[in-house]
Amino acid sequence: MRILGVDPGTLRTGVGLIEAQGSHYYLVHTEVVTARPKQKIEERLHLIHERLLQIISEYRPSVVVLETVFFGRDLKAMVKIGEARACAMLAAAQAKLPLFEYAPARVKQAVSGNGRATKDQIQHMVQRLLGLKTMPPSDSADALAIAICYLHTHRGMLTPQRKNSTGGWTSEDLKALLQKQRVTVVT
Repeated sequence: MRILGVDPGTLRTGVGLIEAQGSHYYLVHTEVVTARPKQKIEERLHLIHERLLQIISEYRPSVVVLETVFFGRDLKAMVKIGEARACAMLAAAQAKLPLFEYAPARVKQAVSGNGRATKDQIQHMVQRLLGLKTMPPSDSADALAIAICYLHTHRGMLTPQRKNSTGGWTSEDLKALLQKQRVTVVT
C-alpha cells in the first residue's frame, strides 16, 4: 500500500509518498513543488495540480492524505492554503483515489506523541521513523508526517498494538520506540 501525503501551499507544496509492507513502511518519494512568488496564482495552482497528477500516475498511491484547514488569524493565508488543498483534492478525485484528512494536532500526536510538537520535532521524528540519513525539508517532512499519521490511524502499525483515544500512539509506545532508536525523550 502506498500513501501520498500532501502539505499544500501556493508557494511550496510538500509531497511525501511512503509504502507500507506489513508493519514496516518506507520512503518512496518526497519533493517540494515550488512556484515562483511572482507567478500568478492560477499558474501556481496549475503547477501544483499537474505535478500531483504526474506523481499519482508515476507512483500509483492507494490513498491521498491532507491536513484539515486550521483556523488562524491570517485570512489571506488560509484562503491560499485552501486553494492549494483544492488542487490536491481535485487530483485525488480525478485519479479516483480515496482522500483522508487529519487535524494538524492529530498528525503531530501520531508522529511525535505530542499534539503541539514543533516543526523541528516533526522533521526529526520523520527522519527517525523512516530511517533517513538526512533530515527532510520542513514541507516534505510535514507531508510524510501526514502519510505516517494515516498508517498509524488506519492500519494499526504500532508495535505493541496499543492506541490512545484518538487512534494514535500512546505516550508509552512512543517513548519505548524513541528509546530503542536512541532518541532522548524530553517531557
